[in-house]
Amino acid sequence: MANARLPIHRMTRRKTLKLELDCNSVSTPPEIAYSAQPTLSQKIPGAEFELAATPVGPDNPPWGVVAAVITLITSIALLALVPNLFVLPYVAYHYQGSPAPTEAALLANKTFVFLFVTGWVPAHLLTLFLIWAVATKLGKFSVRDVFGFSWPRDFGPWKSVGLAISLFIVAILVTSWFGAQPTDLDKILQSSRAAALVMALIAIATAPLVEEMIYRGILYSALQRVIGRLFAVFVVAAMFAGLHFWQYRQNIGAILSISLLSVVLTTIRARTGRLLPCFMIHLVFNGIQSLIIVFEPYLRALFEHWRPQPPSGALTSLLHFLA
Repeated sequence: MANARLPIHRMTRRKTLKLELDCNSVSTPPEIAYSAQPTLSQKIPGAEFELAATPVGPDNPPWGVVAAVITLITSIALLALVPNLFVLPYVAYHYQGSPAPTEAALLANKTFVFLFVTGWVPAHLLTLFLIWAVATKLGKFSVRDVFGFSWPRDFGPWKSVGLAISLFIVAILVTSWFGAQPTDLDKILQSSRAAALVMALIAIATAPLVEEMIYRGILYSALQRVIGRLFAVFVVAAMFAGLHFWQYRQNIGAILSISLLSVVLTTIRARTGRLLPCFMIHLVFNGIQSLIIVFEPYLRALFEHWRPQPPSGALTSLLHFLA
């Protein structure tokens, strides 16, 4: 009987071992793979937020080409409409009972010019709010992340400052070579000291940020994802220069300077994937021009002391980044 029980004992032991092996081989459900950063397209079942394969960033913006074009058109409309609305009460009061003033008469009115230039400030502020609303989806994303307001490893602040100074020197040489014919902007700068100082302030306080966010931020980021970097650089650079063409049509040197700066800024945006270097270059470039405007009376007196004729205004005509 003992010999008969031995096989049963062995069989029971084998079944126990097999049961343990089966229990150990039971696989747990695979974990859900989450993206490192929040994005737009992938929706996790049962979760209260959405994720996607590619995180939101300067080259993967949370807006498309249609939204970018609408933002650009709206920003241009604001810059054209708000200053006119800003001066409308003054024009209605000052010219009441008189024939409608001509453009030449308005440009000769120092108060009108000052109010018109001041109207660019609320226009830029409204444009910045529009950019924030479109780019961040009303605060769902970070401005720093979607635009790339950080320094790349191979393009820091000093390189940006040095390039801005170099571009400014080239702009002076180009403008001097082709001559500096008076433009509408020159008339504004020469209208009054107050108008010139307000324009100098706008050139460093709002204009670089607004234009970089619109062109190298909103517009380029959307276009490069659809037509590629090379064509996006060409389109954005051409649009930025073309917008200022009519304003500086009398000065081929200023147009060429704008075109060069636009190509360089857009190329840097494409190469670094960041907007901060473009903004710094634009800021320094405009800052130099603003300093020239502020100290122009003293520079003019110095030039007149050196030579009998006053300067031609070539330096001030380079201020071509205010839309």
